[in-house]
Amino acid sequence: MDVTRIDQIAIAVEDLDEAIAFYQRAFGLEVASRERIESDGVEEAMLDVGGVWIQLLAPTRDDSPVGRFLARSGPGLHHLGFGVADVADALDHLREEEVALIDTEPRPGGGGHTIAFVHPKGTGGVLVELVQDEGHGGHEG
Repeated sequence: MDVTRIDQIAIAVEDLDEAIAFYQRAFGLEVASRERIESDGVEEAMLDVGGVWIQLLAPTRDDSPVGRFLARSGPGLHHLGFGVADVADALDHLREEEVALIDTEPRPGGGGHTIAFVHPKGTGGVLVELVQDEGHGGHEG
């Protein structure tokens, strides 16, 4: 498996509008896309920083992974997204290396991307998302 890029740095927030306003005001970043992902119970906003995305994630329900994260840890860094050529191949490689997985098969993610999550207990405490390269350099707005 070859990691091709850092796709995103995901930050869990309690209020998406408030977080967007802060990143615009403090850092001059603009929202490239905003999407509600019902299957994950989140609303996301993607902000481009030189080809790496800041992904702001707010829960749409308390029992979502981001909702549980916020209840446990409060706002902050949620996960790191790595671009890979093929998520299925990456999962096969990680299984061979006996790395703990959350998703055992690729699945749809935000922006129509193919994704899978790697369990933090297999990566030294960091939740990792694998994002398949779609021929356009990762997330697009």
